[in-house]
Amino acid sequence: MASPVPIPDSEASRFLISDLLDLLESYLETEQVREIYRAYLFGAEAHEGQMRISGEPYIYHPIEVAHILADMRMDAESIIAGILHDVIEDTGTLKETVTSEFSEDVAELVDGVSKLTQIKFESQAEAQAENFRKMILAMVRDIRVILVKLADRLHNMRTLGVMRAEKRRRIARETLEIYAPIANRLGMNQIRLELEELGFAALYPMRYRVLSDAVKKARGNRKEILNKIESAIQHRLDEEQLSCRLLSREKHLYSLYKKIRDRVGSFTEVFDVYAFRVIVDSVDTCYRVLGKMHNLYKPVPGKFKDYIAIPKTNGYQSLHTVLFGPYGVPIEVQIRSEDMERVAEVGIAAHWLYKSSEKARSNNAQTRAREWLRELLEMQRNAGNSLEFLESVKIDLFPDEVYVFTPAGDILELPRGATAVDFAYAVHTDVGNTCIAAKIDRRLAPLRTPLLNGQTVEVITATGAHPNPAWLNFVSTAKARTNIRHYLKNLQNDEATELGQRLLDKALHNINSALADIQDESFERVMAECGFKSRESLYADIGLGNRMAMLVARRLVPVEEGSEEKIRETGHSKPLAIRDTEGMVVHFARCCRPIPGDAIVGFISSGRGLVIHTETCKNLTDFRRRPEKWIDVEWQPDIKGEFPAEIRVDVSNQKGILATIAAEISATGSNIENVSIEERDGLDTSMNFTVAVHDRRHLARVMRCVRKLPAVMRISRSKS
Repeated sequence: MASPVPIPDSEASRFLISDLLDLLESYLETEQVREIYRAYLFGAEAHEGQMRISGEPYIYHPIEVAHILADMRMDAESIIAGILHDVIEDTGTLKETVTSEFSEDVAELVDGVSKLTQIKFESQAEAQAENFRKMILAMVRDIRVILVKLADRLHNMRTLGVMRAEKRRRIARETLEIYAPIANRLGMNQIRLELEELGFAALYPMRYRVLSDAVKKARGNRKEILNKIESAIQHRLDEEQLSCRLLSREKHLYSLYKKIRDRVGSFTEVFDVYAFRVIVDSVDTCYRVLGKMHNLYKPVPGKFKDYIAIPKTNGYQSLHTVLFGPYGVPIEVQIRSEDMERVAEVGIAAHWLYKSSEKARSNNAQTRAREWLRELLEMQRNAGNSLEFLESVKIDLFPDEVYVFTPAGDILELPRGATAVDFAYAVHTDVGNTCIAAKIDRRLAPLRTPLLNGQTVEVITATGAHPNPAWLNFVSTAKARTNIRHYLKNLQNDEATELGQRLLDKALHNINSALADIQDESFERVMAECGFKSRESLYADIGLGNRMAMLVARRLVPVEEGSEEKIRETGHSKPLAIRDTEGMVVHFARCCRPIPGDAIVGFISSGRGLVIHTETCKNLTDFRRRPEKWIDVEWQPDIKGEFPAEIRVDVSNQKGILATIAAEISATGSNIENVSIEERDGLDTSMNFTVAVHDRRHLARVMRCVRKLPAVMRISRSKS
């Protein structure tokens, strides 16, 4: 900087920075502390004259953020980034200036934490989603970005009371939906709990107050029994000469609220669980203490979890057990080592100062966090937009784990409710994309089968297989959902490109031209005018119905004055052939259910592509006002496939008549997709069947066979 910057003349400011420096001197080198103090002077000058809504000088906020990071024993670069995290966004300081004054790493950290202010978005939700996407990408480059961001969010939540109510609720909801789950995913329990409590109080102040009062009233009644259990546990451990720290834990308000909200139990049932944490010196002692606990009080069957042998996704390790305590009260006990306690509280921030050492490289929390970030990066590449990416991440942030085995004996962690398809994508994206079946515990099972703890899952794949759109209805992991959507989007784009090319060729034929006759220069000119970089993009836009083929054709082949009549006289328009292989860009209208053999017309629908109707469809009258969107179509002569058709059957009520009709339809080689029954007067019944047929002749054969049944009074093809 050009000249020394004086410290703001404020007792509180001097106390804040001196307090921070005292804390830093306890674990950082003197030269690093000096550099952090220089960063403070830089930030003080940059924020000079700026005030927070509370009326305090703005510099107070960055110092508090740095203090939170220092409490986690973060490195000097992270502390500097915490002090400077708003200078690029709020003061006009350039990223290059931060780089030259400090380092490129500090500048990247600050830039990763900064918000997107220079881009205009259509909605607040889109802006937040894009801001989050940018932060995730910065996290992938340097995981410390999220630690600074969480510290920033924590201090903002601590001072949220000065905001207006609407903004307070919006920030609190975002905190509970995004930042607290991220802190949990990274194993940062202290940060997560405080974010949840502050978010709960800001979003639901009345519920928070009522629950807080209820806890205070109930606490007095628990003291005696709590002391009795604590004394019994401590006495037993002392008898065995097991050195440990015993802590009683009280459930946090937000945790209580979620259990009551999710109807796990009433307040009394949820609160009457006594929780203890036993912290010991080694893994071996953990299991010895577990044995003594089970010897002291009987364990509740099925409530023991060994997160030491199989750590949680965020690297958390501990033994959990639930015991039958005195008077029948349940006792939750967590047993862990001192190292596990440290990781459980600060997660990936544990051992950060020693990140270059062997100890840090084996740090489970950091390793798992980096693996998660790699998965997020893959999801981001495959997501269509920021909102879709944010939705996928939210799904991924609320895992209730289930542990399953691969045939080789490896353990995979999946969220509860995950299916065989989720498992396949967890193994590898290509395995998910080509899976056709699954074996669960050596037995064939449907792909939609939810997985349970301890099952062994084997995925069967086939070359040429591809994701089914129906999978989106039951997959539960973000990775599976994102990859399926990515495949379907690419598939739709390919199909739209082919259809658009055919539509444009047909439009050119109408003006006595063809695609093969168009010069490259004409295409380049039209693509530049329409803002496309390739012919495929132009074709896809036409195929999706976003651009009219005839208008593009007129641009490619400008029609001279006086030649319109000549084109109408000589132009030959051949209908577009429908082959049923167009996939996701050709839709058959549900209102009239066209099948091969029906006279049909096509309607270009923006974003969907081509919608096929029968010529007698009642809805055609609504579309007559837009003749430019209609297109002549016909069935391909050798078209193959199955098409849904609806038939209405009026029958007299007889026992087993539905089964009889179903058997008759099945005998004609047609599958029943849906059936609904309307009972009219107790004597007669109307049955509506949706059947899959090849064409009109197949449908006529189905109707003839059903009409022969004695109980059938009337049969007709119905159109919704």
